[in-house]
Amino acid sequence: MKWLDTFRTGLESIRSHRLRSALTCLGILIGIAAVILTVGLGLGSQRQVGASISSLGSNLLIVSPGSASTNGVRGGFGSATTLTTSDVAALRDSVNCPDIAAVSAVKQSSGSLTAGDNNWTTQLVGTDPSFPIVRDRTLASGRFFTDADVADKADVTVLGSETASELFGSTNVVGSSVTSNGISFEVIGVLAAAGSDSTSNLDDQALFPMSTAARDLFSGSSPNSVSTIYLQAPDEAALSAAYQEANALLLNLHQIASADSADFSISSQQALLSTATSVSKTLTVLLTGIAALSLLVGGIGVMNIMLVSVSERTREIGLRKALGAAPSAIRRQFLVEAMILGLTGGLLGAALGIAAAKFVPKLVSSAAVVVSPTAVTGSIAIAVAIGLVFGVYPAVRAARLAPIDALRSE
Repeated sequence: MKWLDTFRTGLESIRSHRLRSALTCLGILIGIAAVILTVGLGLGSQRQVGASISSLGSNLLIVSPGSASTNGVRGGFGSATTLTTSDVAALRDSVNCPDIAAVSAVKQSSGSLTAGDNNWTTQLVGTDPSFPIVRDRTLASGRFFTDADVADKADVTVLGSETASELFGSTNVVGSSVTSNGISFEVIGVLAAAGSDSTSNLDDQALFPMSTAARDLFSGSSPNSVSTIYLQAPDEAALSAAYQEANALLLNLHQIASADSADFSISSQQALLSTATSVSKTLTVLLTGIAALSLLVGGIGVMNIMLVSVSERTREIGLRKALGAAPSAIRRQFLVEAMILGLTGGLLGAALGIAAAKFVPKLVSSAAVVVSPTAVTGSIAIAVAIGLVFGVYPAVRAARLAPIDALRSE
C-alpha cells in the first residue's frame, strides 16, 4: 500500500468515528493550548519586568543610604540620611570617577499640591537638570529646569502626566501655577508617561530644582541630604568599573574602612533584572510542567482509542493480511491514524492557545501574554510525537495478529 493510500484510509477510519476521534483530540488540544498560554504568560511577565526595570534608566547604578536606628530599632536601607549633596558633587568629578558619565540625585517626600480649587497628594521630588538623561525621561510639553534655575532657586516645577491631569484635568498646563507649602510654583513642563517602576508611579510626581526643594519643601529635614543618587555609566561594559569607583569614593568620603560597614548600598538594574527573570523562568517551567501533564493524559487517550480501533477491526486486519498485506503496512496504517489524531489536536490546540493569548490581556488587565513561535511550533511537533509514541503499541499489536485468528474473531 502506498503512503497516499495509507493516509486516505486513515482519514476514512477517523471520519467514520467522528465523536470518538474528537474526544481523543480534545485531550491533546487542551494540553497544547495550556502549554502555549503558560509559556506566553511567562514571557509576558519577563517582558513586563524588564520594561519596568529599564524605566529606571539605562546603564544605571542606584546608590541608596544606609539604615537608621531609632531607640534601638533599626530601619531598613534607605531610612538614614547618609548621602549628601557633597557626595553628589564628588561623584560628578571625572577625575574621581572617569567611568561615570552622568549623575543625578533626588530627594523626595509625599506632599500636597493645590491648583485653584483642586488639590492632590503626590511625590514632591527635588532633583537636578541631569535627571531626564540619567532616568531616561522625556517631556510631553514645555522644558525641564536648567542649571540657572538651580542657581537662582527658581520657583518652578515639572509635573508628571497623572499629577497634571488630577490637578488641572489636562496635561496642557505649561504656564499654570501650583501651590505647595504656601509657595506658588510655575509649571514649566510635563513629563511624558512612563508607567511605574518597582516602588512608585513615575507619572504621579512633581519635580523641583534641588536648591528650591531644600529651601521651600524640605528645609526641616537635613536640607543637604539626598534620598537616592543615580549613576549612569557610558555603556553596559563600564558598569562594573563605575560601581568600583563609586563604592571606593563613597567609602573614602564617609571615612569607612571596611565595605561591610558601609552606610550606603549600590545596586544595578542588571542585577534586579537577572533576579526577576530567574524567578519568572522558574515559575514558567513549573507551570509548563503542570500543563504538560494534560498532554500525557491526551497521549493515553490516543493509545486507548487506537487499542479500541484494533479490537473493532480485527477481521479487517485478518482479511488484509490474508490478501498479502505485510505486517509493516498494517503497523504503518495505525501509526498514521495516531499521527493524524495528534496533528489535528496540536493544530487546534495551537489555534486555541493563540486566541486565548489575545483574549486574556483583555480579561485581566495586568496580564501580558507573548506568543512564542518556538513554543507554537514545538507544541505541534510534540503533539504529533505523542500520537506516534502512544500509537506504537496498538500498531505493533495489530501487525502481530495472525490472519487465521483474526478471521475467526467475532
